[in-house]
Amino acid sequence: MAPSNDVNEQTGRDMAQARAATTIQVASVRNYLYNTVEEWETRRKIVEVLENDPVFDKSQRDFMSRTERYTRGMELTNRVYELQDQHKWSQKDTSAAIAILDEQLPIQLHNVAFQPVFNLQGSTTLVQKYGPLIASRGIFGCYLQTELGHGTNVGKLETTATYIPETREFEIHSPTITSSKWWIGALGKTATHGVVQAKLIIGGRDFGPHLFFVQLRSLKDHTTLPGIVIGDIGPKSGAGFAPTDNGFARFDHVRIPKEQMLSKFAQVTDDGQYKQPPHAKLSYGGMLYIRANMVTGGGWLMAKAATVAIRYGTVRRQGEIGPDGFEKQIISYPSTYYRLLPILSHAYVFIQLGKQLTKAFDTMAAKLSKGDTSLLAEMHSTTSGLKVLVSSTGVQDIEVARRSMGGHGYSAFAGLGRLYNDYLPSVTYEGDNFVLDQQVVRAALKTLRSNPNPSSLTPSSLYLRLLNPPPTATPTFSPTVDEWLNPATSILLLDWRAALVVQELSQNAKEPDPSVFQRVSKAVSEAFVGRQVGEMLSELKTRFAETSKESIVVGKLFLLYLLTTVETGLVDLLSFNVIRPASGSGDASRTLRVAIGRVCEELLPEAIGLTDAFGFTDWELDSALGVYDGKVYEALWNRAQQDPLNKTQVPVAYEQSIRPMLLRGQRQAGITLDGKAKL
Repeated sequence: MAPSNDVNEQTGRDMAQARAATTIQVASVRNYLYNTVEEWETRRKIVEVLENDPVFDKSQRDFMSRTERYTRGMELTNRVYELQDQHKWSQKDTSAAIAILDEQLPIQLHNVAFQPVFNLQGSTTLVQKYGPLIASRGIFGCYLQTELGHGTNVGKLETTATYIPETREFEIHSPTITSSKWWIGALGKTATHGVVQAKLIIGGRDFGPHLFFVQLRSLKDHTTLPGIVIGDIGPKSGAGFAPTDNGFARFDHVRIPKEQMLSKFAQVTDDGQYKQPPHAKLSYGGMLYIRANMVTGGGWLMAKAATVAIRYGTVRRQGEIGPDGFEKQIISYPSTYYRLLPILSHAYVFIQLGKQLTKAFDTMAAKLSKGDTSLLAEMHSTTSGLKVLVSSTGVQDIEVARRSMGGHGYSAFAGLGRLYNDYLPSVTYEGDNFVLDQQVVRAALKTLRSNPNPSSLTPSSLYLRLLNPPPTATPTFSPTVDEWLNPATSILLLDWRAALVVQELSQNAKEPDPSVFQRVSKAVSEAFVGRQVGEMLSELKTRFAETSKESIVVGKLFLLYLLTTVETGLVDLLSFNVIRPASGSGDASRTLRVAIGRVCEELLPEAIGLTDAFGFTDWELDSALGVYDGKVYEALWNRAQQDPLNKTQVPVAYEQSIRPMLLRGQRQAGITLDGKAKL
């Protein structure tokens, strides 16, 4: 007979025991994730300010209408900038505060899409005139690229900007319904100005898409300016992005001064002569900035999903009776930890990778500002592939984490449903993933066909060294469990997989199979990340003492990333006979899965410590199932009591609908209850 036990109190004990079992110094790993203790302390203080300000209360968020969510979002934004003044926050601090808010706010489009593009591509005169206003939010901006009829295919956008030399103006026009700007974040109700992507027309000739700075609303009363029709496109799937006013716009021959073309690179003379930019893709800078930041952002979202699901799995007991006489913690079942620990590894890898990518972008941007485009192609290919990889992985991971929590995971109070709905569009915005795959493939084939010297290969194409000189035969591997536990095994196999799938596509380019672009893009991107993880493993030895628990445990997490990445690529590796069973028969991948199991079992006692290292407070997670103290049932009960439906015992619907149905049913049954309260 199972011992008597208060299940709610047991959850608290289970969490405390799991936290005590970790062997790492959580603070040391946390400082590693945040770069330094100083950066962590800065963030902690910002969270403390926000958490204790009633404006940022989240308790009623799940019960709000879309209009209320938008209004609240603007209130949050205004309050953040008030706090910036009060606390003398830097711009970096304020950006961190907005990110911490866990809301998809219109101001993010101003900060991430509008302002960087304006500053990178506007002329010196234009930036000097409007830059200070944009930086201080004296005007709000948005980035108008996507149209009703076209999105990723920018070359087919229909909005026109016709140059009129007589008045030195551009005329912005939406000639068709499909040329209506659509999905534009912050356009529906918020933005006063926008950067508009439109086809440049000079003397009837189409020079392709260019950018124009256009005022949209009056700065006096916020009304839409003449010739422009603007509105909100409506609610999004699953109530995602509720605070953001994704909008539409149509332009009816709207005139703007010639100076408002973003002309740092491409230019038009007063008499209508077109000056071509030094590089066709110089305008990609803003887009690459967004994609580079998506890697870091995706990593932190996976961190939240992993934290909530692992905490819940640690205190949720179900099924078999364990040695302590209670039902086993669900995190102890292979079917649970085999799903959740890889998500934890993804979070750690992508957070670190995002830092590296941001540094690489800054280097490229500095060169770009001087007209040096030498790093642009590499950054374009790399960020295209990583945007696909991170967003696809993140969407999958958040849903896997939610489902691991069973029925309670479907509650809004679990928090992951909201996270999923907000992250879901990442696979289509900033370039549809299936289209971006083609960018990666194009770059890979171009490099392969150029027959490069291995010493000249860039980081994203280093795997092609394996084909120069061409191998006489496909190499074969039969790794033992111990060999799989060496990260170099996975890194090399990921390189071989990428090299072979790219070579195979090149040889069959005239008749490619339907899924080959996706497989090639994934293989190339995962080979790149695999080598980056190898560098992360080396850096651990300098960041921590080589034999420290922190270096060993985080190293195992990175190893788990490599092993599970190889596992997802087994179809390719087995198709090319790269992996074979050592005995000549049997399951060639068994040793890999055994190795994954061993690493998971070694990481299990550290899971709570590794998630604690993310530093999330209960306010940040906003999840009844991810509370720090582990008392999930108590938290879930308390959240349900706040439901507006529970404010009255008898709902309004009783008199309107429930009572008429009951009376009708009683009449039809021929039974009159005469107002009895009970049968």
